[in-house]
Amino acid sequence: MNSSKMSKIVFIVEKTGTGFSAYAEDFEKIPAGTSGDTMAELRNNIEDAYNSVAEDKGWPEVSINDITIKYDLPQFFEYYKEISAKGVAKRVGINHTLLSQYVNGKKEPSEKQVKKILSGIQELGRELATLELV
Repeated sequence: MNSSKMSKIVFIVEKTGTGFSAYAEDFEKIPAGTSGDTMAELRNNIEDAYNSVAEDKGWPEVSINDITIKYDLPQFFEYYKEISAKGVAKRVGINHTLLSQYVNGKKEPSEKQVKKILSGIQELGRELATLELV
């Protein structure tokens, strides 16, 4: 693989019962997969998994910044049933029908949209973590 002609490196991330897993979107060409307890750990493991394959195939190593990470929104909302797509849509400022289409697999969100949705979910998590009830 010539680095100037390197195709886009994409990993699909899914939530599991014990953390997160990821695999190369083009698994036949890039047979790499990994897992991690947290997203931070998973990101490091994705980079290591790709670079292990790259070393075997004689490709140049890359950093995590060279890898596109796709989050599986439908699986996220299936796993976290307590979080409603409608509530998240309102929080992040996107149409709830559009988010519903993402969740149901009728449309695919852009990386920018996924980051916006994830950011809103993470913000909610931080707020809940500091919440005190009386």
